[in-house]
Amino acid sequence: MMDRQELGFCGPGLMGAPMIRHLLGAGHAVRVWNRTREKAEALVADGARVAAAPRELAQHAEIVLLCVADAAAVEAVVFGADGLLGAPFDAQGGQQGDPAGRTRVRCIVDHSSIPPDATRALAARAAALGVGWVDAPVSGGVTGAQAGTLAVMAGGADADIALVAPILAAYSARVTHMGTVGAGQTTKLCNQAIVTATVAAIAEAVSLARRSGIDAARLPEALAGGWADSALLRTFVPRMTQDGLDPIGALKTFQKDVDTIAAAAQQTGTPMPVSGTVQQLLRLGAAMGLAQADLSGFIDVLQTPRSIAR
Repeated sequence: MMDRQELGFCGPGLMGAPMIRHLLGAGHAVRVWNRTREKAEALVADGARVAAAPRELAQHAEIVLLCVADAAAVEAVVFGADGLLGAPFDAQGGQQGDPAGRTRVRCIVDHSSIPPDATRALAARAAALGVGWVDAPVSGGVTGAQAGTLAVMAGGADADIALVAPILAAYSARVTHMGTVGAGQTTKLCNQAIVTATVAAIAEAVSLARRSGIDAARLPEALAGGWADSALLRTFVPRMTQDGLDPIGALKTFQKDVDTIAAAAQQTGTPMPVSGTVQQLLRLGAAMGLAQADLSGFIDVLQTPRSIAR
Protein backbone atom coordinates (compact mmCIF):
# COMPACT_ATOMS: atom_id res chain seq x y z
CA MET A 1 0.00 0.00 0.00
CA MET A 2 1.29 3.48 -0.84
CA ASP A 3 2.43 5.52 2.16
CA ARG A 4 0.39 8.65 2.65
CA GLN A 5 2.45 11.75 3.36
CA GLU A 6 2.46 15.51 3.12
CA LEU A 7 3.62 16.74 -0.26
CA GLY A 8 4.37 20.12 -1.75
CA PHE A 9 3.31 21.08 -5.27
CA CYS A 10 4.28 24.20 -7.21
CA GLY A 11 2.29 25.02 -10.34
CA PRO A 12 -1.39 24.02 -10.21
CA GLY A 13 -2.16 24.97 -13.82
CA LEU A 14 -3.97 23.06 -16.59
CA MET A 15 -1.80 20.00 -15.94
CA GLY A 16 -0.88 20.51 -12.31
CA ALA A 17 -4.39 21.00 -10.91
CA PRO A 18 -5.76 17.57 -11.92
CA MET A 19 -2.49 15.94 -10.81
CA ILE A 20 -2.94 17.51 -7.37
CA ARG A 21 -6.53 16.29 -7.21
CA HIS A 22 -5.33 12.74 -7.86
CA LEU A 23 -2.74 13.08 -5.08
CA LEU A 24 -5.45 14.27 -2.70
CA GLY A 25 -7.70 11.41 -3.82
CA ALA A 26 -4.91 8.96 -3.01
CA GLY A 27 -4.90 10.22 0.57
CA HIS A 28 -1.89 12.55 0.53
CA ALA A 29 -1.93 15.92 2.25
CA VAL A 30 -0.89 18.45 -0.38
CA ARG A 31 0.26 22.00 0.22
CA VAL A 32 0.26 24.03 -3.01
CA TRP A 33 1.81 27.25 -4.25
CA ASN A 34 1.32 29.18 -7.45
CA ARG A 35 2.53 32.58 -8.58
CA THR A 36 -1.15 33.39 -9.26
CA ARG A 37 -2.60 32.61 -5.83
CA GLU A 38 -6.15 32.15 -7.16
CA LYS A 39 -5.09 29.00 -9.01
CA ALA A 40 -3.86 27.50 -5.75
CA GLU A 41 -6.93 28.61 -3.81
CA ALA A 42 -9.16 26.89 -6.38
CA LEU A 43 -7.91 23.56 -4.93
CA VAL A 44 -8.82 24.32 -1.33
CA ALA A 45 -12.29 22.83 -1.86
CA ASP A 46 -10.57 19.58 -2.87
CA GLY A 47 -8.60 19.48 0.36
CA ALA A 48 -5.35 21.25 -0.54
CA ARG A 49 -3.68 23.84 1.67
CA VAL A 50 -2.24 27.01 0.14
CA ALA A 51 1.31 28.14 0.84
CA ALA A 52 2.37 31.78 0.74
CA ALA A 53 5.71 30.96 -0.91
CA PRO A 54 7.69 27.90 -2.05
CA ARG A 55 9.83 28.30 1.10
CA GLU A 56 6.78 27.33 3.16
CA LEU A 57 6.52 24.02 1.32
CA ALA A 58 10.12 23.21 2.25
CA GLN A 59 9.22 23.47 5.93
CA HIS A 60 6.48 20.85 5.68
CA ALA A 61 7.16 18.38 2.86
CA GLU A 62 10.00 15.95 2.17
CA ILE A 63 8.98 15.66 -1.48
CA VAL A 64 8.02 18.68 -3.56
CA LEU A 65 6.71 18.43 -7.13
CA LEU A 66 6.98 21.17 -9.74
CA CYS A 67 4.96 21.77 -12.90
CA VAL A 68 5.91 25.25 -14.10
CA ALA A 69 6.49 27.01 -17.39
CA ASP A 70 10.20 26.88 -18.12
CA ALA A 71 13.74 26.58 -16.74
CA ALA A 72 13.74 30.15 -15.41
CA ALA A 73 10.58 29.41 -13.43
CA VAL A 74 12.06 26.19 -12.05
CA GLU A 75 15.20 28.01 -10.93
CA ALA A 76 13.17 30.78 -9.28
CA VAL A 77 10.90 28.34 -7.45
CA VAL A 78 13.80 26.28 -6.14
CA PHE A 79 16.63 28.78 -5.64
CA GLY A 80 14.92 32.18 -5.59
CA ALA A 81 14.80 34.41 -2.54
CA ASP A 82 11.64 32.66 -1.30
CA GLY A 83 12.42 29.37 -3.03
CA LEU A 84 12.50 25.85 -1.71
CA LEU A 85 16.26 25.94 -1.24
CA GLY A 86 16.77 29.64 -1.72
CA ALA A 87 18.48 30.60 1.52
CA PRO A 88 22.01 29.42 2.36
CA PHE A 89 22.22 26.45 4.72
CA ASP A 90 24.00 26.76 8.02
CA ALA A 91 26.23 24.03 9.43
CA GLN A 92 23.30 22.33 11.15
CA GLY A 93 21.19 22.15 7.99
CA GLY A 94 18.96 25.07 8.86
CA GLN A 95 18.38 27.96 6.48
CA GLN A 96 20.12 31.19 7.39
CA GLY A 97 17.68 34.00 7.89
CA ASP A 98 14.83 31.53 8.30
CA PRO A 99 14.76 30.61 12.01
CA ALA A 100 11.13 29.51 11.83
CA GLY A 101 12.03 26.11 10.44
CA ARG A 102 14.50 23.91 8.61
CA THR A 103 14.04 22.53 5.16
CA ARG A 104 12.57 19.06 5.12
CA VAL A 105 12.98 18.51 1.39
CA ARG A 106 14.65 15.23 0.47
CA CYS A 107 13.74 15.17 -3.22
CA ILE A 108 12.41 17.54 -5.87
CA VAL A 109 10.36 16.09 -8.74
CA ASP A 110 10.26 18.36 -11.75
CA HIS A 111 7.36 17.69 -14.14
CA SER A 112 8.20 20.82 -16.16
CA SER A 113 9.61 20.45 -19.67
CA ILE A 114 12.99 22.19 -19.66
CA PRO A 115 16.36 21.64 -21.41
CA PRO A 116 18.36 18.60 -20.22
CA ASP A 117 21.49 20.67 -19.57
CA ALA A 118 19.51 23.10 -17.41
CA THR A 119 18.11 20.15 -15.48
CA ARG A 120 21.56 18.76 -14.81
CA ALA A 121 22.82 22.14 -13.61
CA LEU A 122 19.87 22.65 -11.26
CA ALA A 123 20.13 19.09 -9.95
CA ALA A 124 23.83 19.58 -9.20
CA ARG A 125 23.04 22.68 -7.15
CA ALA A 126 20.38 20.76 -5.22
CA ALA A 127 22.71 17.79 -4.70
CA ALA A 128 25.27 20.12 -3.10
CA LEU A 129 22.62 20.80 -0.45
CA GLY A 130 21.83 17.11 0.00
CA VAL A 131 18.58 17.19 -2.00
CA GLY A 132 17.79 14.64 -4.72
CA TRP A 133 16.33 15.56 -8.09
CA VAL A 134 14.08 13.61 -10.46
CA ASP A 135 13.28 15.14 -13.84
CA ALA A 136 9.90 13.66 -14.68
CA PRO A 137 8.23 15.36 -17.66
CA VAL A 138 4.92 13.84 -18.70
CA SER A 139 2.95 13.03 -21.82
CA GLY A 140 -0.77 12.62 -22.21
CA GLY A 141 -1.95 16.21 -22.05
CA VAL A 142 -4.74 17.63 -19.95
CA THR A 143 -6.93 14.62 -20.74
CA GLY A 144 -4.29 12.25 -19.39
CA ALA A 145 -3.80 14.38 -16.29
CA GLN A 146 -7.54 14.39 -15.61
CA ALA A 147 -7.81 10.64 -16.16
CA GLY A 148 -4.70 9.85 -14.14
CA THR A 149 -3.10 8.04 -17.08
CA LEU A 150 -0.05 10.18 -17.79
CA ALA A 151 3.16 8.65 -19.09
CA VAL A 152 6.08 9.78 -16.93
CA MET A 153 9.61 9.64 -18.35
CA ALA A 154 12.03 9.97 -15.46
CA GLY A 155 15.70 10.69 -14.95
CA GLY A 156 17.49 10.42 -11.63
CA ALA A 157 19.22 8.17 -9.13
CA ASP A 158 17.72 4.73 -8.50
CA ALA A 159 16.98 5.57 -4.86
CA ASP A 160 15.19 8.80 -5.75
CA ILE A 161 13.07 7.11 -8.41
CA ALA A 162 12.11 4.37 -5.93
CA LEU A 163 11.18 7.03 -3.38
CA VAL A 164 8.82 8.98 -5.65
CA ALA A 165 7.41 6.33 -8.02
CA PRO A 166 4.57 5.31 -5.64
CA ILE A 167 3.53 8.96 -5.44
CA LEU A 168 3.60 9.48 -9.19
CA ALA A 169 1.39 6.41 -9.57
CA ALA A 170 -1.54 8.53 -8.35
CA TYR A 171 -1.78 10.23 -11.75
CA SER A 172 0.24 8.10 -14.13
CA ALA A 173 -0.28 4.87 -16.03
CA ARG A 174 3.46 4.18 -15.93
CA VAL A 175 6.77 5.64 -14.82
CA THR A 176 9.74 4.72 -17.01
CA HIS A 177 13.21 5.28 -15.56
CA MET A 178 15.25 6.38 -18.56
CA GLY A 179 18.62 6.99 -16.87
CA THR A 180 20.46 9.59 -14.84
CA VAL A 181 19.29 13.17 -14.27
CA GLY A 182 18.42 14.80 -17.60
CA ALA A 183 17.40 11.56 -19.30
CA GLY A 184 13.73 12.24 -18.64
CA GLN A 185 13.96 15.63 -20.31
CA THR A 186 15.75 14.18 -23.33
CA THR A 187 13.03 11.56 -23.66
CA LYS A 188 10.41 14.29 -23.52
CA LEU A 189 12.17 16.07 -26.39
CA CYS A 190 11.88 12.87 -28.42
CA ASN A 191 8.20 12.77 -27.52
CA GLN A 192 7.66 16.39 -28.53
CA ALA A 193 9.50 15.94 -31.82
CA ILE A 194 6.99 13.23 -32.71
CA VAL A 195 3.95 15.09 -31.33
CA THR A 196 4.61 18.47 -32.93
CA ALA A 197 5.47 16.96 -36.33
CA THR A 198 2.33 14.83 -36.21
CA VAL A 199 0.03 17.70 -35.25
CA ALA A 200 1.53 19.81 -38.04
CA ALA A 201 0.90 16.95 -40.50
CA ILE A 202 -2.69 16.62 -39.26
CA ALA A 203 -3.21 20.35 -39.89
CA GLU A 204 -1.91 19.91 -43.44
CA ALA A 205 -4.24 16.95 -43.98
CA VAL A 206 -7.23 18.92 -42.69
CA SER A 207 -6.34 21.80 -45.01
CA LEU A 208 -5.99 19.44 -47.98
CA ALA A 209 -9.35 17.81 -47.22
CA ARG A 210 -11.09 21.18 -47.01
CA ARG A 211 -9.61 22.53 -50.22
CA SER A 212 -10.56 19.29 -51.96
CA GLY A 213 -14.18 19.68 -50.94
CA ILE A 214 -14.50 16.80 -48.48
CA ASP A 215 -15.60 16.92 -44.85
CA ALA A 216 -12.35 17.13 -42.86
CA ALA A 217 -14.23 16.37 -39.64
CA ARG A 218 -14.74 12.79 -40.87
CA LEU A 219 -11.04 12.04 -41.21
CA PRO A 220 -10.79 10.20 -37.85
CA GLU A 221 -13.72 7.98 -38.87
CA ALA A 222 -12.29 7.31 -42.32
CA LEU A 223 -8.77 6.58 -41.05
CA ALA A 224 -9.76 4.56 -37.98
CA GLY A 225 -7.78 1.36 -37.72
CA GLY A 226 -5.31 2.38 -40.43
CA TRP A 227 -1.72 3.44 -40.04
CA ALA A 228 -2.66 7.12 -39.76
CA ASP A 229 -5.00 6.44 -36.85
CA SER A 230 -3.72 7.79 -33.54
CA ALA A 231 -4.73 9.50 -30.34
CA LEU A 232 -3.42 12.73 -31.85
CA LEU A 233 -5.60 12.35 -34.94
CA ARG A 234 -8.68 11.71 -32.81
CA THR A 235 -7.83 14.64 -30.52
CA PHE A 236 -6.80 17.31 -32.99
CA VAL A 237 -9.08 16.89 -36.00
CA PRO A 238 -12.13 17.87 -33.89
CA ARG A 239 -10.16 20.79 -32.46
CA MET A 240 -9.26 21.94 -35.98
CA THR A 241 -12.78 21.60 -37.38
CA GLN A 242 -14.98 22.75 -34.48
CA ASP A 243 -15.29 25.95 -32.49
CA GLY A 244 -15.95 26.41 -28.79
CA LEU A 245 -13.78 23.62 -27.39
CA ASP A 246 -11.85 24.36 -24.19
CA PRO A 247 -8.13 24.95 -24.84
CA ILE A 248 -5.69 22.21 -23.86
CA GLY A 249 -2.57 24.37 -24.01
CA ALA A 250 -0.99 27.26 -25.86
CA LEU A 251 0.88 27.09 -29.16
CA LYS A 252 3.77 28.94 -27.50
CA THR A 253 4.39 25.80 -25.42
CA PHE A 254 5.02 23.81 -28.59
CA GLN A 255 7.34 26.59 -29.79
CA LYS A 256 9.33 26.45 -26.54
CA ASP A 257 9.69 22.68 -26.84
CA VAL A 258 10.69 22.74 -30.50
CA ASP A 259 13.27 25.46 -29.82
CA THR A 260 14.70 23.19 -27.11
CA ILE A 261 14.73 20.27 -29.56
CA ALA A 262 16.68 22.42 -32.02
CA ALA A 263 19.24 23.29 -29.35
CA ALA A 264 19.66 19.63 -28.37
CA ALA A 265 20.00 18.65 -32.02
CA GLN A 266 22.76 21.22 -32.46
CA GLN A 267 24.57 20.09 -29.30
CA THR A 268 24.50 16.44 -30.36
CA GLY A 269 25.00 16.93 -34.10
CA THR A 270 21.65 15.29 -34.84
CA PRO A 271 20.03 16.07 -38.22
CA MET A 272 16.35 16.91 -37.59
CA PRO A 273 14.97 18.48 -40.79
CA VAL A 274 11.33 17.77 -39.95
CA SER A 275 11.56 19.44 -36.54
CA GLY A 276 13.35 22.34 -38.22
CA THR A 277 10.40 22.86 -40.54
CA VAL A 278 7.95 22.64 -37.63
CA GLN A 279 10.04 25.22 -35.78
CA GLN A 280 9.67 27.67 -38.66
CA LEU A 281 5.92 27.00 -38.83
CA LEU A 282 5.61 27.82 -35.13
CA ARG A 283 7.68 30.97 -35.51
CA LEU A 284 5.37 32.04 -38.31
CA GLY A 285 2.41 31.42 -36.02
CA ALA A 286 3.95 33.61 -33.33
CA ALA A 287 4.53 36.36 -35.90
CA MET A 288 0.84 36.08 -36.85
CA GLY A 289 -0.15 36.68 -33.22
CA LEU A 290 -1.08 33.05 -32.52
CA ALA A 291 1.30 32.34 -29.62
CA GLN A 292 -1.62 32.10 -27.18
CA ALA A 293 -3.78 30.03 -29.54
CA ASP A 294 -4.74 26.46 -28.67
CA LEU A 295 -2.29 23.70 -29.57
CA SER A 296 -4.48 23.01 -32.61
CA GLY A 297 -3.51 26.48 -33.89
CA PHE A 298 -1.29 24.91 -36.55
CA ILE A 299 -4.42 24.90 -38.69
CA ASP A 300 -4.74 28.68 -38.32
CA VAL A 301 -1.15 29.20 -39.44
CA LEU A 302 -2.01 27.36 -42.67
CA GLN A 303 -5.15 29.37 -43.41
CA THR A 304 -5.31 31.74 -46.40
CA PRO A 305 -8.25 33.59 -47.98
CA ARG A 306 -8.89 30.43 -50.02
CA SER A 307 -9.50 28.38 -46.90
CA ILE A 308 -12.93 26.95 -46.24
CA ALA A 309 -14.45 28.34 -43.03
CA ARG A 310 -14.92 25.99 -40.13
